[in-house]
Amino acid sequence: MDVESSPDQALQEAVTQAGSQAAFASICGVRQPAVSKWLRSGKPLPAEHVLTVERETGVSKHLLRPDLYPRPTASMSKDLPNTAIAVASNSAALFDRSPA
Repeated sequence: MDVESSPDQALQEAVTQAGSQAAFASICGVRQPAVSKWLRSGKPLPAEHVLTVERETGVSKHLLRPDLYPRPTASMSKDLPNTAIAVASNSAALFDRSPA
């Protein structure tokens, strides 16, 4: 699927990957009319279904709900190692039980 796809297109692709609206509804734990309504309304897939849909259909959460799951940027990636080190250091200090 194209990286520039809209959430509507991503939802339609997920339904296609599931095989039918009924199969997609089963993945989400809803009835088929709910899926039909999602497709017609132009609203994004409800947030509570995004991770399950990604797992079951292979359609990325970044495409289904870019508002909730934006793609990581290069600047975000560069900051992650330093953030992880800082968190680990602070965690170690918080849980250090050695006598002072």
